[in-house]
Amino acid sequence: MELLLPRRLISVFSIILIASSSAPCSIHAQQPYVGKATSNCDGNSNSVLGYTFNGLNATCQAYLTFRSQPPYTTVASISELLGADPSLLSQLNSVSQNASFQTDQLVLVPTRCSRSGTYYQANTSYVVKSGDIYLSIANYVFRGLSACQAIQAQNPNLTAKTLHPGDRLLIPLRCACPTKNQTDAGFNYLLSYVIAPADSVSLISSNFRVDTGKTLEANQLSEQDPTIYPNTTLLVPLRKPPSISQIRAPPPPPPASPPPPTTSPPSNGGSSSKTWVYALVGALGGGAFVLLAGIILFCLFFRKSAQKNKQKKDPSINSESFEAAEKPHEKIVEEESKDFLESISDIAQSLKVYSFQELQSATQNFSPSCWIRGSVYHGTINGDSAAIKKMDGDVSKEIDLLNKTSHFNLIRLSGVCFNEGHWYLVYEYAVNGPLSDWIYHRNSDHKFLNWTQRVQIALDVATGLNYIHNYTSQPYVHKDIKSGNVLLDGDFRAKIANFGLARSAGGQEGEFALTRHIVGTQGYMAPEYLEHGFVSTKMDVYSFGVLMLEILTGKDVKELYERFSIMSDILIPVLNEKKGKQSLVDFMDPSLQGNYPAELAIFVARLVDSCIKKDPSGRPGMDEILQSLTQIMTTSQNWEMSNSISGY
Repeated sequence: MELLLPRRLISVFSIILIASSSAPCSIHAQQPYVGKATSNCDGNSNSVLGYTFNGLNATCQAYLTFRSQPPYTTVASISELLGADPSLLSQLNSVSQNASFQTDQLVLVPTRCSRSGTYYQANTSYVVKSGDIYLSIANYVFRGLSACQAIQAQNPNLTAKTLHPGDRLLIPLRCACPTKNQTDAGFNYLLSYVIAPADSVSLISSNFRVDTGKTLEANQLSEQDPTIYPNTTLLVPLRKPPSISQIRAPPPPPPASPPPPTTSPPSNGGSSSKTWVYALVGALGGGAFVLLAGIILFCLFFRKSAQKNKQKKDPSINSESFEAAEKPHEKIVEEESKDFLESISDIAQSLKVYSFQELQSATQNFSPSCWIRGSVYHGTINGDSAAIKKMDGDVSKEIDLLNKTSHFNLIRLSGVCFNEGHWYLVYEYAVNGPLSDWIYHRNSDHKFLNWTQRVQIALDVATGLNYIHNYTSQPYVHKDIKSGNVLLDGDFRAKIANFGLARSAGGQEGEFALTRHIVGTQGYMAPEYLEHGFVSTKMDVYSFGVLMLEILTGKDVKELYERFSIMSDILIPVLNEKKGKQSLVDFMDPSLQGNYPAELAIFVARLVDSCIKKDPSGRPGMDEILQSLTQIMTTSQNWEMSNSISGY
């Protein structure tokens, strides 16, 4: 008995010693970097739910970074979104409480980090808006300060399919308190830094004056594998609270002062300044006279041209090829052409007027080798590529619209020519041709667009339509949005083309006008236009919805109508809450081979469904669509970058 008791005591002491020696390992352990798991809303990674409670304190002062974007660009709006004290936030960023930040500017945010179960988090709330899904809320609204899995875990009664505008969500923000190892080393604070595409661990550490090894250690990363991903958080250990000077680039040096102007002394007192004023007034008066005369000639010419072509067919559906060899022409036509060239040059300084000989030279006398399609030829003018289109009839509306609008996503009209009663419009050349060539896969070279390119194209078209709906002198309706009228440049950015049917909506965005002249492309035309002749910007919204349906499925509108008499029927299986992702495989373009974020694809399908509603009042405006697609594009880019970095 005397020998057994000490052995048992030794065993007990050994167990206690082992337990006590192993406990600090979990207490002192750093936080594992979560990686790209944040974009997987259906996963079950514990690290995505938050940083593990392993510090000395259950609550502490912590810091976050946030990249401002509308509508969160002010001290007040960012503080409200992230549940921060606006006075502390303004003080930390060295700005007033009424200050605004530039878009994508890095903002430091103070927060109180506390234990919640087995995780650290800082809590805030968010009211769901139209089109929100968990992934866009986490990655776009909160810029990666939370994760979709974490938000779902905090709101178990609201599934991804049951989010509705007005729902209030509890949002767990990613934060942590220092471990014993960190405090012993003099690190008193942890900063949750949201990673941008160009960031690296060494760059982030350098900005905050922290040893890169300590940052790697804090996130359980190694020098051999320091890979980080955009829209995820990296813990940065700090000895002192962060300063805005650590993340704000120093202002550029002031420009050198220009040398003082050399002026000659005025002769005859102030007579020279008076002479200058007289000259200016004379020049302005002469310019106004020339402008007025030009407008009168322009209007007279177009009236004459319209009368001569009154019996010709609608130019909007003229896609026949043409023989462009110059024929003997009458002197009268040539004189009219010259009159037009002179008049239009006065009122359209940005629009070049070409001679027919210049266009012949540009297209090798309209050689078949330069033919693109229909009545469009590829030409080279002064070394630059151009698309040259022959048109008949009154093209004044298209010229007028394109000449007074300027937008990256609208095809640019660079010049015109009038010859023998025919118009030749010279446009910028979109080297990759119409979108229809890329989504139907009918050519031998099997052109292909990936997920992000498709979203960017949809975003570009929405941006262009939003411009003509809301930012021109009066709202315009394109009336013929389709894949053949969306052209792609060398970077696969989309340009809306063919404004032959465009017309003024005659009022504010969403208002209706009536017409009896129904023209357009079958399958894209809105029901209210076909049935009643109603014209409004919501027509373009419907056509845009059909266009997005083609982009998603890789099928043209005729093929879709062969399978579904009502366009929205194709979306029913995809939007089904239980069968959505299973039906998605059959719905999406097979050439994508599953390389797309399923959650976002369903989100886009919902957006399409809202665009093609029969009742135009139930469709969103292009401004709303643009906002949703901007979120989708940002999240898609992050998804693509995460996959490319990981070698997916």
